[in-house]
Amino acid sequence: MSALPVAFIVFDNFQSMSLAAQSVFEYANVCAERNLYEMVVLSERGGVVRSSGGLSVVTEPFDDRLVDTVIMGSGDDLIETVPMNVVEFLKRSAPKTRRTASICSGAFALASASLLDGRRATTHWNYARQLQARYPRIKVDEDRIFVIDGSIWTSAGMTAGIDLALAMVEMDLGREIARRVAQKLVVYHWRSGGQSQHSTLLELAPKSDRIQAALAYARRNLTSALPVEQLADTAHLSPRQFSRVFRAETGQSPAKAIEKLRLEAARILLEDGRHTVGEIAAQTGFNDGRRMREAFSRAFGQSPGMLRRRGGSESA
Repeated sequence: MSALPVAFIVFDNFQSMSLAAQSVFEYANVCAERNLYEMVVLSERGGVVRSSGGLSVVTEPFDDRLVDTVIMGSGDDLIETVPMNVVEFLKRSAPKTRRTASICSGAFALASASLLDGRRATTHWNYARQLQARYPRIKVDEDRIFVIDGSIWTSAGMTAGIDLALAMVEMDLGREIARRVAQKLVVYHWRSGGQSQHSTLLELAPKSDRIQAALAYARRNLTSALPVEQLADTAHLSPRQFSRVFRAETGQSPAKAIEKLRLEAARILLEDGRHTVGEIAAQTGFNDGRRMREAFSRAFGQSPGMLRRRGGSESA
């Protein structure tokens, strides 16, 4: 297998975090012990291009080289105006590449090049409605980490570009190599494309290390009953103290927070499509399908089966 060229597209004032996905392909080479990917950074004129945060990168100019994957970088400027040279390059390159992708606001560049017309796509949740309003022919899903529609891949906020790149490596080289890359990069949680952009742990926003540790413990042990006494012991507090501090920091009871963690984990497994509802209920601590269905109905207004069908109809 010859090395697959992966081109990252940048422009003046681009967001440097959108180049973080480069490390996924770099470490895929390391884990596979072969040069499977060759990365290049392209811009209109080539040379040094400065990011919005002051980091400068050396680029090569747009040309007609054949590449396997094009990944459009992000930047706030794209939300208002996409440089015409970028639009023209994307129009020329897309028919010749296996994959064309965008990270965060890079979706606006793909949309300007008409590459998202009639397709499903995503972007950062804060820009999703603006993208939909400006380009009504796109079916924008504002709550997905990344979306694959044919040869077009789009991702949410900048860190979601890492998840997107891991999915590309998994498609090319298999899940084991992708898993090893995630481990090398110390990716705390490898997110599937169907996962929500909103994290339960981020939503709960515990302030102290002891409550954070208790929630991290709960997330690792969802198959356990996780009574307050067990969580309190993890936080080195009495059950009464733990419940009081937990509610003060998160605004929720421990039981409610644990249910949200179970729901998040169950929804990820559900959209993955590899497990039955009963298996998912057991793996996430609901224990039986009935209890999980009741929790889904309260949280989402839909049964697990309805959410699975919805996810399946929108997956690539």
